[in-house]
Order: sequence, then structure tokens, then C-alpha cells
Amino acid sequence: MDLIKQIVERAKANKQRIVLPEGTEERTITAADSLIKDGIADIILVGNPKEVKDLAAKLNLGNINKATIIDPQNYEKKEIYTNLLFDLRKAKGMTIEQAAKLAEDPLYIGCLMIKNGDADGEIAGAQNTTGDVLRPALQIIKTAPGISVVSGAFLMFTSQKEYGKDGLLVVADCAVTPDPTAAQLAEIAVATGHTARALVGEEPQVAILSFSTKGSAKHPMVDKVIEATQLAQKIDPSLNIDGELQADAALVPSVGKQKAPDSKVAGKANVLVFPSLEVGNIAYKLVQRLGGAEAVGPILQGMAAPVNDLSRGCSVSDIYNMVAIAANQAIAAKKIN
Repeated sequence: MDLIKQIVERAKANKQRIVLPEGTEERTITAADSLIKDGIADIILVGNPKEVKDLAAKLNLGNINKATIIDPQNYEKKEIYTNLLFDLRKAKGMTIEQAAKLAEDPLYIGCLMIKNGDADGEIAGAQNTTGDVLRPALQIIKTAPGISVVSGAFLMFTSQKEYGKDGLLVVADCAVTPDPTAAQLAEIAVATGHTARALVGEEPQVAILSFSTKGSAKHPMVDKVIEATQLAQKIDPSLNIDGELQADAALVPSVGKQKAPDSKVAGKANVLVFPSLEVGNIAYKLVQRLGGAEAVGPILQGMAAPVNDLSRGCSVSDIYNMVAIAANQAIAAKKIN
């Protein structure tokens, strides 16, 4: 888990403004206190100020007074955010009255802060569903240029040091898009490569996986991966992306050399892109449970700014780590833009 330490140190060195819409949730406010104490990010909590302060006192948290606290019912930029949301959504039929009401919803406030340049990223989901977290993000922040689909990556820390970067692999999509088209799969591959580049500190070697390696099997599902590979290579020629590759051909040098001797990725992949959500979700959970791997995520990717979704069963350390990850994503996005 040295990588997490590196991610934390990079966040410390270039502090970003991260908004936590669930500001009166115990795990969230406890993580916020530690993040402020350790200087990881400038924390913005959305919640009734009295409730936030009372909860901080109850939990003996001594640093929450250094956070920016936004009262969703009464804050300085409420009218600005209402008008911003109305402008973004009026073509979809939203009225100014509806915009004013949504501008009091913490999940909408967090995204409006990012859109308005008042925050760099958001972490939520300890109390809210993935759908509730994603809805305002897609309506307000939207996807990154050239990307139309959101996906979820995991950092997989395994004990098999010969694979990836000392046992670390970045894998996707494990969380969002059930059955991507070839074009969407290509975008997922590119986005996952960018996630790896932002977080791992090593040049990504992206393998788009299949049950076939370089024509060993014929099937429409294989054709989709072949097409996705060609599209991904065109979207971002700076990334090393190859497919279709079986998992062993992607990871094991001897197998990669035998099955795909002309591939620049085979045998040394550190990024694995699954052909569907079904495959990705099953695969990462099997590696986690049977292989004893540590899974960190999901890291939402494809958004124009980092918005990461937590599991409702998340721990304080999960929130702490995801804030540091979001900060690194924000740093990387600013470099691109």
C-alpha cells in the first residue's frame, strides 16, 4: 500500500478543495477531521452548521473549525448556484423554482461548487446511493471532453509482485456501465489509462481483455473488443493500449510472448479493461476474496472533474483515501486542461 502513501503525499504537496456533501455523517466528519489535521486537502462540509459543530464536539474532533461549512438552506452563493443550475437544465424543462429547490440539496450544491470553480472535487455515498451521487454530477459537471460514458476503476493491491507494478493493477469497469458498446469500451480503456497515469506514477500498459487472444476465437463479443481497441488507440495515441488479450496473455510474460509476440502490452499489462460490467465486477470480487487482494475504489472516471462514490458500508479510512485520490485526479485534470 505504499502507493496510497504516495497519493497522500502528492495531495499534501498540492492541496485541492474537496467538498463532502454528507457533512453531518459520522464517518465523513471524522475523516474530514483527520484530513484537515494531516493537511491533505482544503475540506468543505455541506450541512447545518450547528449540527456539524455539535457532532464534532460529540466526537471530540478538534479540527472541524478549520473546514468551510456550507449551510444548504442559507449560503452566500445560493442565488448564483440556482441561476447556474437553471441555465444548465432549462433546455430539459427545469424551472427556476425547481432549480432553487435543488440548490438546497447537498449533492447538487457539491457539484455546483465544482462547476462554478469553488471546489475541485467531491466525495459522497456514505449515506446516498450511487444513482443519487451520479445524477447531479452528470447533469452539472458532465463527462470529460471526448468521453461519453462514466466507469468505475479499482486499484487492486495483490501479493503477486510479478504482475503489474509490484502487484498493483488498475482494473475497470467494475461499477457503472453494464454492457458497453465498442465505442464506450474504447472510452473506458482510455479513461482507465488516464486514471492509472494520474495515480500510479508509472506509464500505463492497457490490456482490453477477452476470452480470445489475437484471433484465437471468433465471436461477436471478441469483435467488440477488437473494434474497441482500434478506437481507443485513435482516441489517445499516447497510451499503450492493446487487445484482444486473454488475462494470462496480458499478465504473464511467457504467455504474452507465445500468444501475442508482436504486442507491446502483452505480458506486462498494469491496466486491465473488462469487456463488460458483469465480467469486471465478478473478477475483482473473486481476486479480492479468494486471492486476498486489497481493492480501493470505485474511482469514478470519465467525469470532467472528480466525483467519487463511496460504498454505504465505507470506513473512515476509505473516505480519507478517496479524498486523497480525488485530489490527485484534480491535479492531473488541471495539467491536461
